[in-house]
Amino acid sequence: MSTFHAATGDGPAPPEGDVEQRSREVRAAWEGLLQIRRLTNSQGGDPAASPAAWELGQPVRAIALALEAARQPPSALDAAGARTATGYRVTAGERPGTAVVEWLGPPGSGAAHQEEAALTACAAVLARLGWDALLYRGPRRRHFLEVEAARPARA
Repeated sequence: MSTFHAATGDGPAPPEGDVEQRSREVRAAWEGLLQIRRLTNSQGGDPAASPAAWELGQPVRAIALALEAARQPPSALDAAGARTATGYRVTAGERPGTAVVEWLGPPGSGAAHQEEAALTACAAVLARLGWDALLYRGPRRRHFLEVEAARPARA
């Protein structure tokens, strides 16, 4: 039995025949995370709408799982490190507890033209799950999201 790892966009693409198996694994991991949220979040309101302590300590893994569970496509790399698929890539942010989401693809894939709309869709997914995702334009005018846990609203 292998250990489940959410797709961050820096790993290999799943083997062609394993799409349904991967879907079951993602669904089981996501349901487990939602159960952790229900058991540990007690701020009131929908406990599933706020990241659990585990997620705050591992935002790259948590955000990658949220995006993969929402059926956003991850990017992928081949054994030589070349991009083979267009999709999200989640990496650690500069500040603790943050992550960066980019939209990347192989050369000529058009990923740069898709990134603003695709990242806006990713931000909407993350917002529903208790994450603040702000869209920025970085080096070479490429868009990216900076993501952190949403702060609770003050009364």
